[in-house]
Amino acid sequence: MEQKRRTYAAWPIAISVVAIALASIGHAGAKEVTDEDILNDATTTHQIVTHGLGTKGQRYSPLATINVDTVKDLVPMWTFSFGGEKQRGQQSQPLIHDGKMYVTASYSRIFALDAMTGEKLWKYEHRLPEGIMPCCDVINRGAAIYGNVVIFGTLDAMLVGLDKDTGRVIWRERIADYREGYSMTAAPQIVKGMVITGNSGGEFGVVGRVDARDPLTGKLIWTRPVVEGHMGYKFDKDGNQIENGISGTTNATWPGDLWKTGGAAPWLSAYYDPDVDLIFIGTGNPAPWNSWLRPGDNLYSASTVAISPDSGQIVWHYQNTPHDGWDYDGANEFVSFEYNDPATGQMVKAGGKADRNGFFFVNDRTNGKLLNAFPFVTQIDWAKGIDMATGRPIYDDSKRPGNPFDGSGGDGTKGESVFNAPGFLGGKNQQPMAFSPDTGYFYVPANEWGMDIWNEPVSYKRGAAYLGAGFTIKALHEDYIGSLRAIDPVKGEIMWEVKNNAPLWGGVLATGGNLVFYGTPEGFLRALNATTGEIVWQFQTGSGVIAPPITWEVDGEQYVSVVSGWGGAVPLWGGDVASRVNFLEQGGMVWVFRLHRS
Repeated sequence: MEQKRRTYAAWPIAISVVAIALASIGHAGAKEVTDEDILNDATTTHQIVTHGLGTKGQRYSPLATINVDTVKDLVPMWTFSFGGEKQRGQQSQPLIHDGKMYVTASYSRIFALDAMTGEKLWKYEHRLPEGIMPCCDVINRGAAIYGNVVIFGTLDAMLVGLDKDTGRVIWRERIADYREGYSMTAAPQIVKGMVITGNSGGEFGVVGRVDARDPLTGKLIWTRPVVEGHMGYKFDKDGNQIENGISGTTNATWPGDLWKTGGAAPWLSAYYDPDVDLIFIGTGNPAPWNSWLRPGDNLYSASTVAISPDSGQIVWHYQNTPHDGWDYDGANEFVSFEYNDPATGQMVKAGGKADRNGFFFVNDRTNGKLLNAFPFVTQIDWAKGIDMATGRPIYDDSKRPGNPFDGSGGDGTKGESVFNAPGFLGGKNQQPMAFSPDTGYFYVPANEWGMDIWNEPVSYKRGAAYLGAGFTIKALHEDYIGSLRAIDPVKGEIMWEVKNNAPLWGGVLATGGNLVFYGTPEGFLRALNATTGEIVWQFQTGSGVIAPPITWEVDGEQYVSVVSGWGGAVPLWGGDVASRVNFLEQGGMVWVFRLHRS
């Protein structure tokens, strides 16, 4: 069928006439989500149309009706159950648009709810095949919305576009083969009229990549692998594949053929900074975990990569953990912010990342140059620090798991076991942090734990776990694992912290009311004084909170919402951490709060 052309900032996107017709049926008067809505989401308070409350991912709202003085009067307005037997972990950040809430749930479900009453408007439940292989629970972190289409990923590695008003399927596209270990759990992101996604599955020897698609049809515009040696492609209006250059140089940082199954899955959401016109996304662990099989830096694993939205090319990268041997990954979010350089007084366009490896990194987001790096956890064993001149870790070689091929493990089947902190679940994992331009602090949900880890021989087998390592998790402290920390990224200091017995696994929201909201596995949604860390309000939701809160307003009234439902990676791994969480119950609820009306 003949296709029309549409231009956004000089980037041509082919939009199917059929998709436009389908999306418009029955939508007289319905509000579409525009490019302007997306770009202004950080300052628009009546809706939330991005994952991160803005394309930069700061998770900050200027709303201040609910503040340190009034938050004591915050009460539930409505709650909604996802229902059924399909509970498990709930990590979704809801979207709010045109009076509706769009929220995903475990097992690849999505609901549209009336944002004022909680009434269910429609539900889509993806039909999952047998044999899906999600690494770390059957979670989903949220959706994207553009035009009349709401888009989310599924555990069988598909991307689905639905009519936002009816839930009718407009398009489905397979991003990869789930039988090879691919899946998708991250919320897509809209950038310059394209839907941007990564993939999951690094523990199965997949190849990480970032894709740009037409949000109204699902058709590929470009694809960029993030394992050095693989070819990227662009696609013309007829879907023909055009070579778009190899990522890096084949075999430059990967030996032999290991780059072909190199992992590096970018399994969390991308963010976009229109000031520098770059997409930022973190990449996951190299495969296999056994680093003795793959000498070299193993680009672009465990890195932050900056990608041009127009070409799909990697403009710059910073590798947080070269030659990762601990599953420290690098998929955590890179959040854009500004600060005045104390030495020059000049404004710096920066980005912050609380990495799984225990260091907080600050990079110049225009070129990737390292500006600051410091620990945000109490114990780091694998490295003695970060060399600011080279930007590379100063390794402690005695803390790399032993070579399984030299008999160091004693029984000939594994290498010498070493103790490392942080543990492989990281100083911070998927739980997104927030940044407040009011205080200049990042609010980081950190965890203090370590691990015994050893390497084992392994070979790649399609669809099988590709680790070559074993481990046990250990808590570092008797009184806490989790700690919500306020971090000054310029001074490199922790300004205050609030400790928590169980690990923190949910995200953070900062507001203009000088508040920080976050949830705990014990079930509390909490509000803290953003300046001092004082707990000023909390509410028991009935199950563990492992999702990020949101806030918005309607007719001058401010609302706060969070999804509650314990699960995710933590309860799957056991060790002595299990004693901190084995009493927790699963759930699946959306909560919405407002100030009490007298």
